[in-house]
Amino acid sequence: MSRSSALCIGLVFDLLGSHPRRPGDPPDADAEYEPEETILALEAALARLGHRCVRLGNPHQLLAALGKGELPGLDAALNIAEGYGGRNREAWAPVLLEMAGVPCLGSDALTLSATLDKGWACRLVEAAGVPVVQGWRAGSAAEAESLSVSGHFPLFVKPTWEGTAKGIGPSSRVEDRAALVREVERIARDYAQPARVERFLPGPEYTVTLVGHAPPRALPVLQRALESSTRIGVHALERHAPAGGWQSVTPGTLGAELEAELARLALRAFQALECRDFARVDFRLDEHDVPRFLEINPLPSFAPDGSFGILAELEGRPLPALLADVLQAALERLGLA
Repeated sequence: MSRSSALCIGLVFDLLGSHPRRPGDPPDADAEYEPEETILALEAALARLGHRCVRLGNPHQLLAALGKGELPGLDAALNIAEGYGGRNREAWAPVLLEMAGVPCLGSDALTLSATLDKGWACRLVEAAGVPVVQGWRAGSAAEAESLSVSGHFPLFVKPTWEGTAKGIGPSSRVEDRAALVREVERIARDYAQPARVERFLPGPEYTVTLVGHAPPRALPVLQRALESSTRIGVHALERHAPAGGWQSVTPGTLGAELEAELARLALRAFQALECRDFARVDFRLDEHDVPRFLEINPLPSFAPDGSFGILAELEGRPLPALLADVLQAALERLGLA
Protein backbone atom coordinates (compact mmCIF):
# COMPACT_ATOMS: atom_id res chain seq x y z
CA MET A 1 0.00 0.00 0.00
CA SER A 2 1.41 3.39 -0.93
CA ARG A 3 2.02 6.06 1.67
CA SER A 4 -0.60 8.30 0.02
CA SER A 5 -3.29 5.72 0.75
CA ALA A 6 -2.37 5.30 4.42
CA LEU A 7 -5.25 5.84 6.83
CA CYS A 8 -5.38 7.16 10.38
CA ILE A 9 -7.25 4.61 12.52
CA GLY A 10 -8.21 5.42 16.11
CA LEU A 11 -8.26 2.65 18.71
CA VAL A 12 -10.59 2.77 21.73
CA PHE A 13 -9.81 0.23 24.44
CA ASP A 14 -9.85 -0.59 28.15
CA LEU A 15 -6.59 -1.94 29.57
CA LEU A 16 -6.37 -4.53 32.31
CA GLY A 17 -5.65 -2.81 35.60
CA SER A 18 -7.25 0.48 34.52
CA HIS A 19 -10.73 -0.13 35.94
CA PRO A 20 -11.67 2.62 38.43
CA ARG A 21 -12.32 0.42 41.44
CA ARG A 22 -15.45 1.27 43.42
CA PRO A 23 -16.59 0.00 46.81
CA GLY A 24 -18.28 -3.37 46.44
CA ASP A 25 -16.81 -4.21 43.04
CA PRO A 26 -16.30 -7.96 42.52
CA PRO A 27 -12.70 -9.14 42.04
CA ASP A 28 -13.29 -9.82 38.33
CA ALA A 29 -14.71 -6.37 37.57
CA ASP A 30 -12.14 -5.71 34.81
CA ALA A 31 -11.93 -9.27 33.49
CA GLU A 32 -13.12 -8.17 30.04
CA TYR A 33 -10.38 -5.58 29.66
CA GLU A 34 -7.45 -6.30 27.36
CA PRO A 35 -3.75 -6.75 28.07
CA GLU A 36 -1.16 -4.55 26.39
CA GLU A 37 -0.34 -7.48 24.07
CA THR A 38 -3.74 -7.11 22.40
CA ILE A 39 -3.14 -3.44 21.61
CA LEU A 40 0.29 -4.24 20.20
CA ALA A 41 -1.16 -7.00 17.99
CA LEU A 42 -3.80 -4.66 16.56
CA GLU A 43 -1.22 -1.92 15.98
CA ALA A 44 0.98 -4.46 14.19
CA ALA A 45 -1.96 -5.59 12.07
CA LEU A 46 -2.75 -2.03 10.98
CA ALA A 47 0.94 -1.38 10.28
CA ARG A 48 0.94 -4.42 7.98
CA LEU A 49 -1.81 -2.69 6.00
CA GLY A 50 0.21 0.52 5.84
CA HIS A 51 -2.04 2.46 8.24
CA ARG A 52 -1.29 4.54 11.30
CA CYS A 53 -2.92 3.63 14.60
CA VAL A 54 -3.73 6.32 17.17
CA ARG A 55 -4.47 5.22 20.73
CA LEU A 56 -7.58 7.08 21.89
CA GLY A 57 -7.78 5.35 25.29
CA ASN A 58 -11.01 4.34 26.98
CA PRO A 59 -14.50 5.77 26.33
CA HIS A 60 -14.13 8.38 29.08
CA GLN A 61 -10.88 9.60 27.51
CA LEU A 62 -12.58 9.65 24.12
CA LEU A 63 -15.42 11.72 25.58
CA ALA A 64 -12.95 14.18 27.13
CA ALA A 65 -11.06 14.54 23.85
CA LEU A 66 -14.29 15.18 21.95
CA GLY A 67 -15.36 17.76 24.51
CA LYS A 68 -12.09 19.63 24.12
CA GLY A 69 -12.06 19.34 20.34
CA GLU A 70 -8.80 17.41 20.53
CA LEU A 71 -9.77 14.36 18.53
CA PRO A 72 -7.16 13.85 15.76
CA GLY A 73 -8.27 13.64 12.16
CA LEU A 74 -9.42 10.05 11.87
CA ASP A 75 -10.46 8.09 8.81
CA ALA A 76 -12.06 5.40 10.99
CA ALA A 77 -11.89 3.88 14.46
CA LEU A 78 -11.77 0.42 15.97
CA ASN A 79 -13.55 -0.02 19.28
CA ILE A 80 -12.70 -2.89 21.64
CA ALA A 81 -13.66 -1.01 24.84
CA GLU A 82 -16.00 -2.84 27.23
CA GLY A 83 -16.89 -0.01 29.62
CA TYR A 84 -18.38 -1.04 32.94
CA GLY A 85 -21.73 -1.13 34.69
CA GLY A 86 -24.96 -1.35 32.71
CA ARG A 87 -25.98 -3.27 29.63
CA ASN A 88 -25.19 -0.36 27.27
CA ARG A 89 -21.54 -0.11 28.33
CA GLU A 90 -20.14 -1.70 25.16
CA ALA A 91 -22.01 0.92 23.13
CA TRP A 92 -20.39 3.95 24.79
CA ALA A 93 -17.55 4.38 22.30
CA PRO A 94 -19.54 3.62 19.11
CA VAL A 95 -22.16 6.23 20.06
CA LEU A 96 -19.48 8.87 20.67
CA LEU A 97 -17.75 8.01 17.40
CA GLU A 98 -21.07 8.15 15.53
CA MET A 99 -21.75 11.60 17.02
CA ALA A 100 -18.29 12.71 15.89
CA GLY A 101 -18.89 11.41 12.37
CA VAL A 102 -16.11 8.81 12.57
CA PRO A 103 -16.92 5.49 10.84
CA CYS A 104 -16.41 2.49 13.10
CA LEU A 105 -15.08 -0.97 12.36
CA GLY A 106 -17.12 -3.73 13.95
CA SER A 107 -20.73 -3.78 15.12
CA ASP A 108 -22.65 -0.63 15.96
CA ALA A 109 -24.02 0.50 19.31
CA LEU A 110 -27.46 -1.08 18.93
CA THR A 111 -26.05 -4.52 18.15
CA LEU A 112 -23.55 -4.31 21.01
CA SER A 113 -26.28 -3.50 23.54
CA ALA A 114 -28.74 -6.09 22.22
CA THR A 115 -26.15 -8.86 22.27
CA LEU A 116 -24.74 -8.03 25.70
CA ASP A 117 -28.13 -8.79 27.27
CA LYS A 118 -28.15 -12.59 26.97
CA GLY A 119 -31.92 -12.87 27.27
CA TRP A 120 -32.55 -10.38 24.48
CA ALA A 121 -29.94 -12.02 22.27
CA CYS A 122 -31.51 -15.45 22.73
CA ARG A 123 -34.99 -14.17 21.87
CA LEU A 124 -33.78 -12.41 18.71
CA VAL A 125 -31.71 -15.39 17.58
CA GLU A 126 -34.50 -17.88 18.29
CA ALA A 127 -36.87 -15.78 16.17
CA ALA A 128 -34.39 -16.26 13.31
CA GLY A 129 -34.68 -20.04 13.60
CA VAL A 130 -31.61 -20.84 15.70
CA PRO A 131 -32.15 -23.31 18.58
CA VAL A 132 -31.29 -21.60 21.88
CA VAL A 133 -30.75 -22.77 25.44
CA GLN A 134 -33.91 -22.49 27.55
CA GLY A 135 -33.53 -19.65 30.02
CA TRP A 136 -35.18 -17.46 32.63
CA ARG A 137 -34.43 -14.14 34.33
CA ALA A 138 -34.38 -13.56 38.08
CA GLY A 139 -33.32 -10.38 39.85
CA SER A 140 -33.95 -11.35 43.46
CA ALA A 141 -34.34 -14.27 45.81
CA ALA A 142 -38.12 -13.92 45.60
CA GLU A 143 -38.03 -14.12 41.80
CA ALA A 144 -35.75 -17.15 41.99
CA GLU A 145 -38.18 -18.84 44.37
CA SER A 146 -41.06 -18.29 41.95
CA LEU A 147 -39.36 -19.48 38.73
CA SER A 148 -41.11 -22.42 37.08
CA VAL A 149 -38.00 -24.55 36.80
CA SER A 150 -39.00 -27.73 38.60
CA GLY A 151 -37.82 -30.68 36.57
CA HIS A 152 -35.13 -28.64 34.80
CA PHE A 153 -32.26 -29.04 37.27
CA PRO A 154 -29.30 -28.83 37.03
CA LEU A 155 -29.36 -25.17 36.05
CA PHE A 156 -26.64 -22.65 35.30
CA VAL A 157 -26.67 -19.13 36.79
CA LYS A 158 -24.67 -16.17 35.48
CA PRO A 159 -24.97 -12.38 35.13
CA THR A 160 -27.33 -11.26 32.39
CA TRP A 161 -25.05 -8.67 30.81
CA GLU A 162 -21.43 -9.61 31.44
CA GLY A 163 -18.82 -11.45 29.39
CA THR A 164 -15.47 -13.23 29.74
CA ALA A 165 -17.07 -15.54 32.31
CA LYS A 166 -17.53 -12.71 34.82
CA GLY A 167 -19.56 -13.87 37.79
CA ILE A 168 -19.12 -17.55 36.93
CA GLY A 169 -17.54 -20.05 39.32
CA PRO A 170 -17.88 -23.65 40.48
CA SER A 171 -21.11 -22.75 42.31
CA SER A 172 -22.75 -21.46 39.11
CA ARG A 173 -24.09 -24.92 38.38
CA VAL A 174 -26.99 -25.47 40.79
CA GLU A 175 -28.73 -28.74 41.59
CA ASP A 176 -31.71 -27.54 43.64
CA ARG A 177 -33.90 -24.55 44.48
CA ALA A 178 -31.88 -23.49 47.53
CA ALA A 179 -28.65 -23.28 45.52
CA LEU A 180 -30.49 -21.41 42.75
CA VAL A 181 -31.69 -18.77 45.22
CA ARG A 182 -28.17 -18.35 46.65
CA GLU A 183 -26.63 -17.86 43.21
CA VAL A 184 -29.27 -15.37 42.07
CA GLU A 185 -28.77 -13.40 45.29
CA ARG A 186 -25.00 -13.38 44.69
CA ILE A 187 -25.33 -12.10 41.14
CA ALA A 188 -27.81 -9.38 42.15
CA ARG A 189 -25.61 -8.32 45.07
CA ASP A 190 -22.15 -8.45 43.47
CA TYR A 191 -22.99 -7.43 39.90
CA ALA A 192 -26.03 -5.14 40.38
CA GLN A 193 -28.05 -6.86 37.67
CA PRO A 194 -30.49 -9.73 37.22
CA ALA A 195 -29.23 -13.27 36.83
CA ARG A 196 -29.58 -15.31 33.68
CA VAL A 197 -30.76 -18.82 34.63
CA GLU A 198 -30.37 -21.53 31.99
CA ARG A 199 -30.80 -25.27 31.61
CA PHE A 200 -27.40 -26.84 32.08
CA LEU A 201 -26.81 -28.64 28.80
CA PRO A 202 -24.88 -31.92 29.11
CA GLY A 203 -22.99 -31.92 25.82
CA PRO A 204 -19.70 -30.49 24.58
CA GLU A 205 -19.21 -26.76 24.05
CA TYR A 206 -18.03 -25.11 20.83
CA THR A 207 -17.16 -21.59 19.75
CA VAL A 208 -17.41 -20.23 16.21
CA THR A 209 -15.48 -17.14 15.13
CA LEU A 210 -17.04 -15.14 12.29
CA VAL A 211 -15.36 -12.49 10.15
CA GLY A 212 -16.01 -10.41 7.07
CA HIS A 213 -19.11 -9.24 5.26
CA ALA A 214 -21.11 -9.75 2.05
CA PRO A 215 -21.15 -12.54 3.12
CA PRO A 216 -19.46 -13.12 6.47
CA ARG A 217 -17.67 -16.44 6.91
CA ALA A 218 -16.97 -18.84 9.73
CA LEU A 219 -13.42 -19.74 10.72
CA PRO A 220 -12.65 -23.28 11.96
CA VAL A 221 -14.80 -24.28 14.94
CA LEU A 222 -13.02 -24.71 18.28
CA GLN A 223 -14.10 -27.06 21.07
CA ARG A 224 -13.80 -25.73 24.61
CA ALA A 225 -12.41 -27.86 27.41
CA LEU A 226 -14.81 -28.68 30.26
CA GLU A 227 -13.98 -29.23 33.92
CA SER A 228 -14.29 -32.97 34.46
CA SER A 229 -16.73 -33.03 37.40
CA THR A 230 -19.00 -29.99 37.00
CA ARG A 231 -18.70 -29.89 33.17
CA ILE A 232 -18.43 -26.09 33.34
CA GLY A 233 -16.08 -24.63 30.74
CA VAL A 234 -12.53 -24.53 32.10
CA HIS A 235 -12.09 -21.05 30.59
CA ALA A 236 -14.86 -19.87 32.94
CA LEU A 237 -13.19 -21.34 36.02
CA GLU A 238 -9.64 -20.08 35.53
CA ARG A 239 -9.98 -17.47 38.28
CA HIS A 240 -11.08 -20.19 40.72
CA ALA A 241 -8.46 -22.85 40.03
CA PRO A 242 -7.46 -25.04 42.99
CA ALA A 243 -3.86 -26.02 43.69
CA GLY A 244 -2.84 -28.24 40.82
CA GLY A 245 -5.40 -26.75 38.48
CA TRP A 246 -8.58 -28.25 37.04
CA GLN A 247 -8.95 -31.64 35.40
CA SER A 248 -10.36 -31.03 31.94
CA VAL A 249 -12.11 -33.07 29.27
CA THR A 250 -13.08 -32.45 25.65
CA PRO A 251 -15.93 -34.92 25.17
CA GLY A 252 -17.08 -33.88 21.71
CA THR A 253 -16.24 -35.30 18.30
CA LEU A 254 -16.21 -32.48 15.77
CA GLY A 255 -17.06 -34.12 12.47
CA ALA A 256 -17.57 -32.28 9.21
CA GLU A 257 -21.37 -32.40 9.47
CA LEU A 258 -21.45 -30.91 12.98
CA GLU A 259 -18.91 -28.23 12.07
CA ALA A 260 -20.95 -27.21 9.05
CA GLU A 261 -24.12 -27.02 11.16
CA LEU A 262 -22.41 -24.92 13.84
CA ALA A 263 -21.10 -22.57 11.16
CA ARG A 264 -24.55 -22.30 9.56
CA LEU A 265 -26.26 -21.48 12.85
CA ALA A 266 -23.54 -19.02 13.87
CA LEU A 267 -23.86 -17.16 10.57
CA ARG A 268 -27.63 -17.00 10.99
CA ALA A 269 -27.24 -15.54 14.49
CA PHE A 270 -24.59 -13.07 13.24
CA GLN A 271 -26.89 -11.82 10.50
CA ALA A 272 -30.03 -11.79 12.66
CA LEU A 273 -28.31 -9.50 15.16
CA GLU A 274 -26.81 -7.38 12.35
CA CYS A 275 -23.25 -7.94 13.53
CA ARG A 276 -20.43 -6.55 11.42
CA ASP A 277 -16.86 -7.58 10.63
CA PHE A 278 -16.19 -9.97 13.53
CA ALA A 279 -17.90 -11.84 16.35
CA ARG A 280 -17.71 -15.09 18.30
CA VAL A 281 -20.71 -17.37 18.88
CA ASP A 282 -20.88 -20.01 21.63
CA PHE A 283 -22.93 -23.22 21.41
CA ARG A 284 -23.46 -26.31 23.54
CA LEU A 285 -25.05 -29.60 22.56
CA ASP A 286 -28.15 -30.74 24.41
CA GLU A 287 -29.06 -34.30 25.39
CA HIS A 288 -30.14 -34.97 21.78
CA ASP A 289 -26.86 -33.57 20.33
CA VAL A 290 -28.70 -30.49 19.02
CA PRO A 291 -26.44 -27.38 19.03
CA ARG A 292 -28.04 -24.68 21.14
CA PHE A 293 -27.00 -21.04 21.06
CA LEU A 294 -25.64 -19.74 24.36
CA GLU A 295 -24.44 -16.24 23.52
CA ILE A 296 -22.67 -14.09 20.95
CA ASN A 297 -19.83 -11.64 21.48
CA PRO A 298 -19.38 -8.94 18.80
CA LEU A 299 -16.38 -7.68 20.83
CA PRO A 300 -14.31 -10.88 20.92
CA SER A 301 -10.86 -10.70 22.41
CA PHE A 302 -8.00 -10.22 19.96
CA ALA A 303 -5.51 -11.28 22.65
CA PRO A 304 -2.76 -13.75 21.66
CA ASP A 305 -4.23 -16.40 23.98
CA GLY A 306 -7.82 -15.95 22.73
CA SER A 307 -9.70 -17.53 19.84
CA PHE A 308 -8.00 -15.40 17.19
CA GLY A 309 -4.60 -16.32 18.61
CA ILE A 310 -5.48 -20.02 18.51
CA LEU A 311 -6.82 -19.77 14.97
CA ALA A 312 -3.71 -17.93 13.80
CA GLU A 313 -1.57 -20.68 15.32
CA LEU A 314 -3.65 -23.33 13.54
CA GLU A 315 -3.10 -21.48 10.27
CA GLY A 316 0.64 -21.31 10.97
CA ARG A 317 0.98 -17.55 10.79
CA PRO A 318 1.41 -14.65 13.20
CA LEU A 319 -1.66 -13.21 14.92
CA PRO A 320 -1.15 -9.73 13.33
CA ALA A 321 -1.33 -11.35 9.88
CA LEU A 322 -4.76 -12.87 10.61
CA LEU A 323 -5.98 -9.64 12.22
CA ALA A 324 -4.77 -7.65 9.20
CA ASP A 325 -7.06 -9.70 6.96
CA VAL A 326 -10.01 -9.12 9.33
CA LEU A 327 -9.40 -5.37 9.54
CA GLN A 328 -8.84 -5.06 5.79
CA ALA A 329 -12.28 -6.58 5.16
CA ALA A 330 -13.82 -4.15 7.65
CA LEU A 331 -12.20 -1.20 5.91
CA GLU A 332 -13.50 -2.49 2.58
CA ARG A 333 -17.02 -2.53 4.04
CA LEU A 334 -16.55 1.12 4.96
CA GLY A 335 -15.29 1.93 1.46
CA LEU A 336 -11.87 2.90 2.83
CA ALA A 337 -9.66 0.06 1.57
